[in-house]
Amino acid sequence: MTASSLTHRDRAVLRAVADGRCEISGSSLLVDGLCCADQFAGLRLRTAGLISTRPGPAALTSAGYEILSAA
Repeated sequence: MTASSLTHRDRAVLRAVADGRCEISGSSLLVDGLCCADQFAGLRLRTAGLISTRPGPAALTSAGYEILSAA
């Protein structure tokens, strides 16, 4: 995934993760305690290696920080 292939929603989710507003619960990404409206965004960003895959508070990976700063 490249910065140019990110959707506006992907960038918004990455910013929310960077702001500490997200949590991974099972296969779901929670934003502000609610399931993300795009049920595939979390999976897509985790599979791309941009956010952490472990349960608990979501965190950007180094690739996530890099792509977010380039976007």
